[in-house]
Amino acid sequence: MFYYLIHLWSGYQNTPLRLIDYSTFRSGAALLTAFLLCIFFGPMTVRMLKNAIAPERLKGLVDEKFIDQQKSKTPSMGGLLIVFAIAVSTGLWSDFSNPLPAVFLGTLLTYSAIGFIDDFYKVFRKDRDGIRGRTKLILQFLSAGGALWAFHQISPETFTQFTVPFMKGALFVMPVWLAYLYGALVVVGASNAVNLTDGKDGLCTGCMIFCALAYGVFAYVTGHRVFAEYLDVNYIAGASEVVVLTAALIGACIGFLWFNCHPAAMFMGDTGSLALGGVIGLIAVLVKQELLLVIVGGVFVMEIVSVMLQVASFKLTGKRIFRCTPIHHHFEQGGWTETQIVTRFWILAGLLAFIGMATLKIR
Repeated sequence: MFYYLIHLWSGYQNTPLRLIDYSTFRSGAALLTAFLLCIFFGPMTVRMLKNAIAPERLKGLVDEKFIDQQKSKTPSMGGLLIVFAIAVSTGLWSDFSNPLPAVFLGTLLTYSAIGFIDDFYKVFRKDRDGIRGRTKLILQFLSAGGALWAFHQISPETFTQFTVPFMKGALFVMPVWLAYLYGALVVVGASNAVNLTDGKDGLCTGCMIFCALAYGVFAYVTGHRVFAEYLDVNYIAGASEVVVLTAALIGACIGFLWFNCHPAAMFMGDTGSLALGGVIGLIAVLVKQELLLVIVGGVFVMEIVSVMLQVASFKLTGKRIFRCTPIHHHFEQGGWTETQIVTRFWILAGLLAFIGMATLKIR
């Protein structure tokens, strides 16, 4: 909105307001706006959600001594605050003549709506499992499919390219149907991986900040013709506008962490985690760095893979590989405190994010 309001004045270029033309300036403004929105509306959100208590997902699955009774009284669905802050700040600072911000906002809101429905079942219907897993996956794939269709229309020449980290150019060109399937799996997989990581105070929020920072850099480079050519990455016109939303996401996560750090005043719930993961997966598809998500989002990948291995092992052999999954619960039952788990996972997320960004030069 600010972008259009300022452009209504023909003489704005002779004033400091000319900075509005730069996505980097608007990204910084979006980050600060999202942060301040979370700080300002955070206490009100906690009060509003005070009765939104979800049933303990691990009750009956692990020893009672590993279940924090205080957490059972902490409200969920705090992702409403994150999504609100991202949507408002992106709306204020983005240039919507570029279709990408609208595509990403649509994905953010639809994935948040899916998570909200899931949380609603858990909180108000006291159904520990929420909506049926199959139903949730169908809705996620449909939403991802809509965003991928938009990408296909915006940049058909790069949409079907299959790229590999540390290698220049595309390894090969995929059939269109395979590009859709591959992209949808990345988006849905990222969404659910982030969802599984949301299990400790500040764990998911902190790791998301590092992951979004790395992909924000890739989005900026991909949308800058000179940098893209120099670093041998795909140039996608307008991709740098996504940095505004990415910065808003980072600002919202920092602001939410103010209330989500230990001891958490609220949890984001599926309302926030599904939306954040879906957006990160979608950025990875846009900039053609899907496989790099294994590195940059290594903590999230570690969480979802631990669950998959645990389920497969138990069904095939009747034995468990880990004490409990997702894997942060394995370390908890191994004697790590919550603060140790969160801090060490943050360190790992930061290192992996910087390794991911280093691949821009190592090609």
